Amino acid sequence: MIPGHPLLDRRSFLGRSATALGSVALTQLLHAEGLLVADDPGIDPARPHAPRMPHFPAKAKNVVVIFCAGAVSQLETWDYKPELIDWDGKPLPGGPAVTFQGPAGALARPQYAFRRRGQTGKWVSEMIPHLAELTDDLAFVHSLTSKSNTHGPAENFLSTGFVLDGFPSLGSWVTYALGSENQDLPSYVAIPDPRGVPQNGANNWGPGFLPAAFQGTTLSSKSPVRHLTAPGVSEGADEAARFLLRKMNARHLESHPGDQKLAARIASYELAARMQSSVPQVADLRGEPDHILKLYGADDTRNPDKAAFARNCILARRLIERGVRFVQLFNGAYASGGKLNWDGHSDLKAQYDVHAAILDQPAAALIRDLKQRGLLQDTLVVWCTEFGRMPFFQKGAKGRDHNPDGFTCWMTGAGIKPGVSHGVTDPFGQKAIEDVHPLYDFNATILHLLGLDHERLTFEHNGVRRRLTNVEGEVIRAILA
Repeated sequence: MIPGHPLLDRRSFLGRSATALGSVALTQLLHAEGLLVADDPGIDPARPHAPRMPHFPAKAKNVVVIFCAGAVSQLETWDYKPELIDWDGKPLPGGPAVTFQGPAGALARPQYAFRRRGQTGKWVSEMIPHLAELTDDLAFVHSLTSKSNTHGPAENFLSTGFVLDGFPSLGSWVTYALGSENQDLPSYVAIPDPRGVPQNGANNWGPGFLPAAFQGTTLSSKSPVRHLTAPGVSEGADEAARFLLRKMNARHLESHPGDQKLAARIASYELAARMQSSVPQVADLRGEPDHILKLYGADDTRNPDKAAFARNCILARRLIERGVRFVQLFNGAYASGGKLNWDGHSDLKAQYDVHAAILDQPAAALIRDLKQRGLLQDTLVVWCTEFGRMPFFQKGAKGRDHNPDGFTCWMTGAGIKPGVSHGVTDPFGQKAIEDVHPLYDFNATILHLLGLDHERLTFEHNGVRRRLTNVEGEVIRAILA
């Protein structure tokens, strides 16, 4: 048969032409209705961080994410399961024989006492007394699920919406869409734990396939931004060099007006130059009054890790005060047998005593401080972890294994209904059984509060329109004010 012969058949040609014309007409109609075109934030390469309008009026202008790396147990914190007390030491009926790290042991009661809190009367653990006092201000989602029970991929899924590397982080999507109110500081700052970076490191704040300008900048009270100044170069000589560079760049840009890459490169250099003065100012906590240092626990000489994390929390507040759009604050570092993060496999109670002391007072103080300064009305604060823990101990140990099938995160601040508990896990806290929400929904809700439609916030990569929530995600409206 002659190649392409069927296309020469008159009947087939007319039939295919009619179908093609109909498709063209449908495409035109969808385009006219605005149903086919993805929203473009309209980024000026010369001003990539300029503030941009959201899709619809936003409740929140800024975000602080407190990311507890290592998978905090919902059963020792926010999700009270009294049945575990009655079944302590007994096997889980119909439970798995083997889990992520080996054979399953017996059911184990919560390792901390719970009691009712605030006007809502919600049961919260004694492990986190400072955060527990804020229960009436928080909106809990108890029925979250993840796609992975391994720390690295699960951190990816929480931060980027995908278990694989190479996708943009939540903060990168937000700053790509909205820019920042402060043009002298990075629009997106990631503050690692004083003890180290999380398991998947920079993937948690990376830009993926978005322009590199939207990567998170790492900064902490312990580790300032590197390479802000050139060793051995005086301030005057540095300023003179920058002045000459600006003139040369401007002249070159005039002769190449359509070179967007050049414009973007110049913009990044100019931001770096402005950061030379702005970053040291925001990171210098010496001007903070004693009562603020005490509120956060930054003056705690007995617990240097807590004091360092407290300083990071103060830094987060100072960044929000100055209009930084997205701040990601990490509590817990890399995999270390639970010594440096919340991965409580071997001796959960002893390990959580350490980690809770570092997290509790500083994180609660951050929320109180934002509120008393009037910043919480425009700032969304998110507390999250990559998955939860099993209701039983691992065999031969006093810790809980990984559990992606039902765990808790919460939000407070701008646009959030206070004192809400949404979603339910089973009586032992193993699986979400009511109002089940994959982490897609959690991220969709964050974007919604910022005035962003998660289905419209897209970027074409390798011929595919990608988004934070992949092809899923629904806003959790039950926790919205």
